[in-house]
Amino acid sequence: MFIVKRVVCVGGIMLIQCTSRPVRNFSACSCLNSPKRRSSYSLAVSERYSSLVKSVMSSRVSSQTPDTLQAEDEHIYGPVVKAQTPSSKPERREPKTLHPFLLSEKTLETEETESGLPVRILLKRGQGGSSAPSVTRILQQTLSPDQRFYLERWKRRMIEELGEDGFKEYSQNLFRQGKLFHSTLDDIMASGATQENKPPAETPEYPAEVQGYMESVSHILEDVSAVRAIESTVHHDTLDYLGIVDCVARYRGVLCLIDWKTSEKPKPFLSNTYDNPIQVAAYAGALNNDGNYKYQVDHGLIVVAYKDGSPAHAHQLSSELMLQYWRTWLLRLEKFTEQRSGHTSTAFSEKK
Repeated sequence: MFIVKRVVCVGGIMLIQCTSRPVRNFSACSCLNSPKRRSSYSLAVSERYSSLVKSVMSSRVSSQTPDTLQAEDEHIYGPVVKAQTPSSKPERREPKTLHPFLLSEKTLETEETESGLPVRILLKRGQGGSSAPSVTRILQQTLSPDQRFYLERWKRRMIEELGEDGFKEYSQNLFRQGKLFHSTLDDIMASGATQENKPPAETPEYPAEVQGYMESVSHILEDVSAVRAIESTVHHDTLDYLGIVDCVARYRGVLCLIDWKTSEKPKPFLSNTYDNPIQVAAYAGALNNDGNYKYQVDHGLIVVAYKDGSPAHAHQLSSELMLQYWRTWLLRLEKFTEQRSGHTSTAFSEKK
């Protein structure tokens, strides 16, 4: 319903007359009564939807089951290969032969008396000397692909920054500083002038190149005592490899094989030292199997010194950790032996 208003004049008075009428009798314009136009797109969509509904509603329920559908898919596309769920822990490899880390016939460090000067057995190569491979060489030649990738990337970046000659000079300086640092430590250990028995008023003077490194390890030297070996060669009589240990001494009362390292970047965690724990375990295993040493050592210590003099990080390796890294060393040694055997076989075939 709607209301129509009209103005009526009665006796000179203007009145408004209202009349109600149905809506169907009202037409504002002719377009309201005309049918609504529909676009061709709307018609097409409507027809397709209608056809889809009719096909779905009129189709019969399929008699196939999930098993028959899978069989049909396998017939058309081949069998489904299900991927194995990756394990949360990597598969742990074990060496083919688990050579002992400690020898039962040798005494432990607690039973061996400590007296005399530190042992220093020099390395003899060439005629009459040993031809056994070194620990450093074995580790370098058995690097994983990831280790090689990151090492090469670092080298490329350094060459881009310094140039070929600059990188060569940089490497030589690092080697010279490291050698001088070890030599300075050897002199301290050999003379027994550790912080433990040094007069407190005495201020040590070191070469300028290693002054920062020595300041860095000063708090470590306070806990070092009873030095037994310095820069001494060790040789594994059974596995036939050798190495040169930096130091064997007591650190906070525990006999350790100590490895001194230098670094330009902080290495607060053991994982930052890469293959160094494997190296320490390899040295200790060789010492324990070397007849020149009457004692055994089952603990390790990696000391990372910094050139700017900031406190060095000391990473202690317990006997349990040393056994773990000993197993890893045996795997690397097996890999090296296999590589060397393969190279020998190839060279022999080429000669034939």
